[in-house]
Formats: sequence, C-alpha cells, structure tokens
Amino acid sequence: MTNIEESSGNVFADLGLPDAGELLVKAELTRQIHGLIKRRGLTQAGAARLLGIAQPDVSQLIRLRHTGFSTDRLLRLLLKLGQDVDIVLKPAPKRHRALGKVRVVA
Repeated sequence: MTNIEESSGNVFADLGLPDAGELLVKAELTRQIHGLIKRRGLTQAGAARLLGIAQPDVSQLIRLRHTGFSTDRLLRLLLKLGQDVDIVLKPAPKRHRALGKVRVVA
C-alpha cells in the first residue's frame, strides 16, 4: 500500500530541497512570464527583443525552467512585459512564524 502525504503547498519543500521558498517564487514568476509571452502571441525571437535577452533564455522560460535566472532578473522581465510588481511583507501567523512563507499572487 502506498502512503499518501498532504502537500505543504511548496513542492520544493516537500522534496526537501534547500531554498525551497526561493525556488517556489522563481517557479511562479517564470510561469507568469511564460503566460504573458503566450497570451501576446510573441515568438521567441520577438520576446527576446522585447525583454532584451537572448533567444535561448526565452526558450528556457517557455519551458518553465528558471535555472540561471535570479529572482531580481525575473522581476525585471515582468516589468518589461508591462506588469506592476508589488512585494508585500507581513508577519507570519504565530503557528508558522519560524518558517514563514513566500507566495506570488497574480
């Protein structure tokens, strides 16, 4: 019989990866960039020109791969895609204070 565990909401933490919070944020930012490129119908070459990055980097984003991109760089790409970015800091609930959490709301 297979044991089933409930997710923490962060697959990277569930896998025990270091920097799971940062990985989750980068994954969500990459997902947002991917969606914006697709909704605009941009080619990879067109997206590269708009974003000021190389076409292979756009290819990575289209494949939802955020390796090699810093959070800062991903945020700058969202700005170039005409998105406002709000960063909200607030105290974690007492039961989660030791861990905290990071989330991206789109």
